[in-house]
Amino acid sequence: GGGTGFVGRALTQLLRSRGHQVTHVSRQGGTDRISWEELSRSGLPPCDAVVNLAGENVLNPFRRWGDAFSREVISSRVETTKTLAKAIAAAEQAPRAWVLVTGVGYYRPSPTAEYTEDSPGGDFDFFSRLVSSWEAAALIPGSPARGVVVRSGVVLGQDGGAISQMLLPFRLGLGGPLGSGLQPFPWIHIRDLSGIVCHALEKESVRGILNGVAPSSPATSNGTFAQELAAALGRPALVPVPAWAVRAVFGAERAVMLLEGQRVLPKRTLESGYHFIFPDLAGALKDIV
Repeated sequence: GGGTGFVGRALTQLLRSRGHQVTHVSRQGGTDRISWEELSRSGLPPCDAVVNLAGENVLNPFRRWGDAFSREVISSRVETTKTLAKAIAAAEQAPRAWVLVTGVGYYRPSPTAEYTEDSPGGDFDFFSRLVSSWEAAALIPGSPARGVVVRSGVVLGQDGGAISQMLLPFRLGLGGPLGSGLQPFPWIHIRDLSGIVCHALEKESVRGILNGVAPSSPATSNGTFAQELAAALGRPALVPVPAWAVRAVFGAERAVMLLEGQRVLPKRTLESGYHFIFPDLAGALKDIV
């Protein structure tokens, strides 16, 4: 699910390069794809594993934050996950693995607290409750399918995600930190997020929650990120974006995602044997820009 999106395209490319066959679930059917309607009607095609990456872009600056958009944000995640979970539960031959990618918005923003996969969260604002209901929708009691949830940080990559909206102002020398710039900035390179999902699919011992953030991400603040991105582009990062401007564009509820952050550690991810391709920010940004 969500195979044609920013992360979905990268994951599809990685899986196919490793000899896997990939079918997308999308709005329309076609070659190597089925529609959501077809999935609900005819059930899961025979497969070894299921992944859900579907979800409306929360930080779409062209969409005003309000009831209609927030309902879309919820249903694009929770309903697609329910549809896939239902299809897995009803399948004659259950897939071996069921992987869902959610977000670190599960953990409460804090300038000092550090969170591992065992830390509590999920019940203090719109986004944390969204992650809770999204992950709950994936639960299939008694299913033989091995369940894995990857809680992703901000995904950095070339043709989409956060960086695509930042490159122009930074290239023009107009980039800078958001708000105070002191807030933690949990990030991951798109090749590592795809890599973690692939690792979760291929390694039978992996199950439960994995944090999808780079090992050096707990030490990265929004201000550090702005400086590193500017340095990678050979530009200054002198123009901070005031908090009120961020709130004006995104609305107070969404602005929290940009003006506050969490220090998240990929503890279980590393323990599961995943080796990061881009553990540090300078290397990740150099690769992207």
